[in-house]
Amino acid sequence: MKNSKSLLKMIVLSMFVALGVVISPILRVEGMCPMAHFINIVCSVFLGPWYSLLCATMIGIIRMVTMAIPPIALTGAVFGAFLSGVCYRLSKGKLLMAVLGEIVGTGIIGAVMSYPVMTFLWGREGLSWLFYVPSFICGTLIGGSIAYIFLRKLADNGLLEKFQTMLGENSYSDKSSVLSNAATIAAFGGICFVMISILSDMFKLESPVWSHLAYCSLFLFMAIAVVYYIMRKSKKD
Repeated sequence: MKNSKSLLKMIVLSMFVALGVVISPILRVEGMCPMAHFINIVCSVFLGPWYSLLCATMIGIIRMVTMAIPPIALTGAVFGAFLSGVCYRLSKGKLLMAVLGEIVGTGIIGAVMSYPVMTFLWGREGLSWLFYVPSFICGTLIGGSIAYIFLRKLADNGLLEKFQTMLGENSYSDKSSVLSNAATIAAFGGICFVMISILSDMFKLESPVWSHLAYCSLFLFMAIAVVYYIMRKSKKD
């Protein structure tokens, strides 16, 4: 039984690696790679921090070798992947904490660590310690939003707990609450951002209007989420 679960973990890990390599360059926004963060978070929740770290490392190495991606393919993934899994475990299965771990790990730690790597190892000039922070945080917010909606749906249907049990991982029950519903609403903004950005890139829509529209949709859903949370909490009180 133990060997079969280990084999299943290896199969699932391989699927995450393959999926990450394929979708990272396709579903990509200029200066960001939101789907890499989606893979990090989902892998952390399914398999835990160590497998997620291994997954991010393998995806980063493959992208560097086959696609000539600079070392930020690693620094922009491994810290968030591991911290996402750690935060998820320490919080006893809170999906929001898994997303937060990715945001902090990649958006702050990974972004800061990318500066010395890209400056001294890659030879890029004109960078600063905070150069990558804005784009990395935006990428994690978008990818994290998509991951949260996906995992939220699995958790509410009871499928996430079943998958974790099948894989021999700690399983948790994280049912919907006012806060999680508000987070889901906000997460739709990240999905709209990605869709508008991808479509504008596919159809070569170079007008700045599309970029503004993508960011407006992101902040609009966030504002709606805040209003929803305040109104529901006030009713309960």
